Amino acid sequence: MTITKEASSTANPSPASFLTQANALFIKNLTYQKRNIWSSVRLIAIPLYLCLVLATIQALFDIHVNNSAENRCGCQCMDTTKDGKCERESCGLEYSSQNQAIFCAFPNPPPLLPLLHIPPSVTSSSIDSCTRTGSCHVTILFTGNNPSQLGAKVRCVQGLTPWRNNSTEVNDEIFKGYLQGNQEENINYEIVAAYDLLDTDKKNFNVTILYNSTHKENLVDRRVKFVRVPRLVNLVSNAYLEYLKGKGTKILFDFVKEMPKKETRLRMDMASLIGPIFFTWVILLLFPVILTSLMYEKQQRLRIIMKMHGLGDGPYWMISYAYFLVISTLYIISLMIFGSAIVAAYLYVFGTGLLGLFLFQFLIEELSFPSFSLYRGLYEFSQYAFQRNLNGMDGMKWKDFSGTAMDKVFSIIIVEWFLALLATYYINRVSSSTKERPFPFLRNPFKKIPSPQRISVEQQGSEVSVEMEKLDVAQEREKVEQLMMLEPCTTSHAIVCDNLMKVYPGKDGNPPKMAIRGLSLAVSSGECFGMLGPNGAGKTSFINSMTGLVKPTSGTALVQGVDICKDMDRVYTSMGVCPQHDLLWETLTGREHLLFYGRLKNLKGSDLNLAVEESLKSVNLFCGGVADKPAGKYSGGMKRRLSVAISLIGNPKVVYMDEPSTGLDPASRMNLWTVIKRAKKHTAIILTTHSMEEAEFLCDRLGILVDGRLQCIGNPKELKGRFGGSYVLTMTTSSEHEKEVERLVQDFSPNAKKIYHIAGTQKFEIPKEEIRISEVFQAVEKAKSSFEVFAWGLADTTLEDVFIKVARTAEAFNVFS
Repeated sequence: MTITKEASSTANPSPASFLTQANALFIKNLTYQKRNIWSSVRLIAIPLYLCLVLATIQALFDIHVNNSAENRCGCQCMDTTKDGKCERESCGLEYSSQNQAIFCAFPNPPPLLPLLHIPPSVTSSSIDSCTRTGSCHVTILFTGNNPSQLGAKVRCVQGLTPWRNNSTEVNDEIFKGYLQGNQEENINYEIVAAYDLLDTDKKNFNVTILYNSTHKENLVDRRVKFVRVPRLVNLVSNAYLEYLKGKGTKILFDFVKEMPKKETRLRMDMASLIGPIFFTWVILLLFPVILTSLMYEKQQRLRIIMKMHGLGDGPYWMISYAYFLVISTLYIISLMIFGSAIVAAYLYVFGTGLLGLFLFQFLIEELSFPSFSLYRGLYEFSQYAFQRNLNGMDGMKWKDFSGTAMDKVFSIIIVEWFLALLATYYINRVSSSTKERPFPFLRNPFKKIPSPQRISVEQQGSEVSVEMEKLDVAQEREKVEQLMMLEPCTTSHAIVCDNLMKVYPGKDGNPPKMAIRGLSLAVSSGECFGMLGPNGAGKTSFINSMTGLVKPTSGTALVQGVDICKDMDRVYTSMGVCPQHDLLWETLTGREHLLFYGRLKNLKGSDLNLAVEESLKSVNLFCGGVADKPAGKYSGGMKRRLSVAISLIGNPKVVYMDEPSTGLDPASRMNLWTVIKRAKKHTAIILTTHSMEEAEFLCDRLGILVDGRLQCIGNPKELKGRFGGSYVLTMTTSSEHEKEVERLVQDFSPNAKKIYHIAGTQKFEIPKEEIRISEVFQAVEKAKSSFEVFAWGLADTTLEDVFIKVARTAEAFNVFS
């Protein structure tokens, strides 16, 4: 931005460093967060609200389930007071129902004999046989790597010890033997258990015990199961000792005893049980907030406008990642505080939670499926907390991670984090059209790339027949070629475009669209170059190519000696852009916008504040508190003025302005033109406009672009002199006198051409060499005596006339060719 002489002399023209860019973005993010503080408060309040809901559910469950009489040891009132209240209560097994007994205290469990439980025979015939003979056949199966290995013996009954090939056969027979019984050579027997001796030998004792654990949930069957397992271990241990030391060697086994237990109550933690349904909801609730913020900058093209003003990828992603990481951390800490304060677990999005619980549970429980690592982690937390709370213990602690699946879950999450960073980096590089893909092996081998050489030849061939009409364009091309032969760093021109071409590939059967056809242009520092042209002429494609939005198909351009096709990031450090559509943050003020972009231009301290103040004053956004109003409350004209101020802040070496005065009133437009004219003293400006008045006021040179080609180039006076060697006569009469007006013009100028005709108003182009102005006045005054003339005028050629003439001639030639 053009500021006072003193401020300009103290400004630092060097590019902003990494830390300076990061600091600018960080301050902008903090300011943006301040503007949206209540949205953040509401976001953080959601976990508190949901935790309160969960706490209410848990409290209701405690009242009606956990603390109900059926879910604790049975009690009986022994003494009552006069008013009927219980004074002394006694609790124990003798007062309990079968459901209440499991909660009663068991301080002195009785010793149980170390017997091996033999399952009863299944068929009635086998029961009769056992009654007559006094004994039944039972079977203990064996398998392992060596069929000659030891076998355990069961006393008091006839025991069979058949060998099986593998543990699968053993498992099938145990299940079959328990349910159906086996009849082999009319001998009834039951399978008690099985031993898979694996690689057991004299140096290794490795055994797996298999038995049928089917039982009903009652104390008797549970005790049977409790007795069976230790006895089976004792049998195989004694057998192994005999195998090593000989007969008579054994381990004494006197009794089995349960552990004492104190009185308990049902402690079902519903918060832990339904935690996965709600917990991820709260965690992932922050994800769309972060995504919306990033996509907002991408969709509103704020990301690219920051890049054009010098913000590099490194500072952007570092600050964005750190910024959202801090927000996420504070969010989770707040969630943990809320959850701990009400003794409740956390919540998850309802639909996703149910989907993960009921449809994908088999994937959640399988560690080899990494996409569900978050759900698996939540699943582990909830299951661990539920089981521990049920036993009256605390939940998972850090020391418990190594003993659960959480260590693997965290490993998967870390790998996913690293892969996500790589994917983000790759996608960001690919989406930037001016950069090469970071991983060449990921390129699409079937993608067709248009041949720049072939297109260039066609383009040059089409210019041969019109080269004589565009000598000024040919001279500009020669000038560019001479400049390109010099060292780029020594050229005095800020912008040099060398045969720049942009071709958009055809789609849906349409041919490729050539938006720019070999444009060569040189713009020196301190010059404002205006680019005129009808809609679709290629002006926007040219600006997009120069600012890095699209990559040229062929040719190149140097900005301050830096190639836009090779090092666009360096170009951005010395560039300012005023896009056609205002790219602003709705919640940031005009001052905050300029402070942010000023920091990106390496302005600091008093220089920054002075530059911002002068910028706001120059575009009439300083007075009346306008500078400190959010940009979302600005009118269209105010936003446009702010966009121009942003493009000029920090004295950039090159500025691109796409229709900067669109939507401004005449007074604001004239003021803005004055600002731009002052700013171009040390800056090269390329400006596109549809206003001929703006082009004449601001531009040192003009170029008219039609169908992607420069048709002419020069200052406004040169163009009017070259293409405007005629006067324009305008006359308005009634419709019946139109023929008489044509005859009048033909009398004093036989070569006059009608260029406009509507409802009695006609315009004629009259060669200057055929008439004198006095003759025209005399002819019109004489005609007034014959018919009524409502209005008439004689004017010299305007820039608008030149534009229309050049555009129509070029379009006619294109249609003809």
